[in-house]
Amino acid sequence: MSQKQKTIKKPITVSGVGLHTGAKVNLTFKPAPENHWYKFVRTDIEGSPVIDVDAFNVVDTSRGTTLQQNGARISTTEHALAALVGLELDNVIIEVDGPEVPIMDGSSSPFVEALLSVGFEEQAADREVYILNEVLSYEEPSRNVEMLAVPSPEYRITVMVDYNSPVLGTQHAQLHKIEEFQKDFGPCRTFCFLHELETLVKHDLIKGGDLNNAIVVVDREISQEKLDELAKLFNKPRVEVKEKGILNNVQLHFQNEPARHKLLDIVGDFALVGMPFQGHILAARPGHAANVEFAKVI
Repeated sequence: MSQKQKTIKKPITVSGVGLHTGAKVNLTFKPAPENHWYKFVRTDIEGSPVIDVDAFNVVDTSRGTTLQQNGARISTTEHALAALVGLELDNVIIEVDGPEVPIMDGSSSPFVEALLSVGFEEQAADREVYILNEVLSYEEPSRNVEMLAVPSPEYRITVMVDYNSPVLGTQHAQLHKIEEFQKDFGPCRTFCFLHELETLVKHDLIKGGDLNNAIVVVDREISQEKLDELAKLFNKPRVEVKEKGILNNVQLHFQNEPARHKLLDIVGDFALVGMPFQGHILAARPGHAANVEFAKVI
């Protein structure tokens, strides 16, 4: 028996700041009609231009996945999209009154919780699913990325990350079926290395960063003076390195939280295929650029 399409019962709004712009932004999920999939609407721009969630609308993957259409852009889309896919919603309008989806805590959980709070509504149309029936692959030799998609009775994802870092080492994560997303992957936050954070701050590229929305990995010796500078920069009383080279800004939800977050990103970026996906994705050292290119292949 085929599944029916689903949307949400009523609108729900979440508010936060954009990680890169630092601007306050409101995002509202709204019910959408059958066969709609996901579309962003920039309500702060005259005419409220619509941006389809489509791999061929991606214009930047340097610090998240940015879409552009009809003269409008929307950045950092992946965590909100992962929430929609993870909850198996088919038709949702995403209104945003700024250029960037709010970063919240760096995970999908705030979006998942908002969507669950309004409940879901079954629609009359049958759910259309892209069922993979051949083996597809994508490689990005310059970044040592390898991705493979093979037929599977479920939407499955296997991720391996290796950052040549003694702190993170090699990590694996696996989603066996999409129902696991909400509990086991939704709460997993974005992460960055301290040297990346310093560079972003230096170039004023994370105006909305406050150490509450990312796991910071310390991959080298760092002086107390430098830690004090970071504390002052992010308005914290004290910043220190915990065991395993993680700043004391967060407690890890899972030992392999970075790998699980990379899997979360794949779930969000594969919404760009344009419909629910059934197949097994195997990814070694994935990133937004490779995710998007592979979505285009599919």
